[in-house]
Amino acid sequence: MPRQELVGTDFSSYFTQPDKARAGYQQVFKEGSVRDYSLEIRHRDGHTIPVLYSAALYRDEAGKVVGIFAAARDITRRRQAEAALQEANDTLERHVAERTAELARSNEDLQQFAYVASHDLQEPLRMVNGFMKLLRDRYEAQLDDKAKEYIAFSVEGATRMSQLIVDLLAYSRVDRKGTALRPTDANTVLLGALGNLRGSAQEAGVTVTHDQLPTVNGDASQLAQVFQNLIGNAIKFRSPDRPCQVHVGAEQQGGRWVFSVRDNGIGISPQHAERIFVIFQRLHTRQQYPGTGIGLAICKKIVEHHGGRIWVESKPGEGSTFYFTLPAADRAALADQTE
Repeated sequence: MPRQELVGTDFSSYFTQPDKARAGYQQVFKEGSVRDYSLEIRHRDGHTIPVLYSAALYRDEAGKVVGIFAAARDITRRRQAEAALQEANDTLERHVAERTAELARSNEDLQQFAYVASHDLQEPLRMVNGFMKLLRDRYEAQLDDKAKEYIAFSVEGATRMSQLIVDLLAYSRVDRKGTALRPTDANTVLLGALGNLRGSAQEAGVTVTHDQLPTVNGDASQLAQVFQNLIGNAIKFRSPDRPCQVHVGAEQQGGRWVFSVRDNGIGISPQHAERIFVIFQRLHTRQQYPGTGIGLAICKKIVEHHGGRIWVESKPGEGSTFYFTLPAADRAALADQTE
């Protein structure tokens, strides 16, 4: 628009929001300046341009206001870039949501498969185990030592496979079972785990001590499994040179509790500190130490399901300390539980 046509016209009438433009103009007089004030200029042909309006008072040598210096910066490309970025973010969020839903369905299918497969596999294993024992008992007098050895191997293999299926099922069901996290007394949970370990602990002559443990937000049955697996490992991997001692402690750090299970067993080399939490990873042969190699993987999955993490600090020959974190119980939920 030619300059002569602009002189004497209303400044605010060239914007899509005249009141907002007028308010920005008044702000310059009130505060002395305005910077990056968002407006839209309307052209005579009807199309609009987004701008950032900046202005400042212009004064003469005496300090008297004689005018306003103003400029409007075209931010069309910036807005286009912002719109493109927002569209990309929306697309990404949609893909993430779709992928998350897909993974959830896949995980549910895998859990269902593990559940069904475990039951379907247990029956033939029980049959193999049963018939092998029947064969051994009924025809023992007619079997030579080699045949008896083969039967023993078969029974041992079927028993080990059965335990492996049970552990795999427990591993697959962690996320499904642990849905209701509520204030849980860790002292009670620990006592329950020690009750389950009473036989092996007495046989090994283990001494287990513990601090006064806190109330945390968790699933009691799953947390008992964590304590049981960690203390059970301390018993299994105890040193032959000294009585086995285990201590369970807890220390609060902000809104979480750091639990520790310390033993004086054979210890673990630092290079294996991560590997031991991977399913089926073993540091020893089954002949040295029995087990399926799933216990610590289950602990890791349970702790992570509770929003925590688990790690170990150890030196070979000096024992190990397993640490895991759990969220502190919500005070409001704890108050409701005690009323």
